[in-house]
Amino acid sequence: MNTKQIVGLVLIALGVLALVYGGFSYTEETHDVGLGPLEFQVKEKDRVSVPPWLGAVVIVAGVGLLLAGRRGRG
Repeated sequence: MNTKQIVGLVLIALGVLALVYGGFSYTEETHDVGLGPLEFQVKEKDRVSVPPWLGAVVIVAGVGLLLAGRRGRG
């Protein structure tokens, strides 16, 4: 397997995940306060949405790289 094929497979996997889940969420620590023996932490949970068309474009790009990698070998 060459580099084009590996990148193509990764892109296909990412595109499928984007279509299945529609995005991802993450937690961000925004404030840390210590008051004597007490500690307070504020965490915010954010979500990043990935549009379905972007997932489809990434899959098509991955397939294109897979085909280009095979064509380059022959």
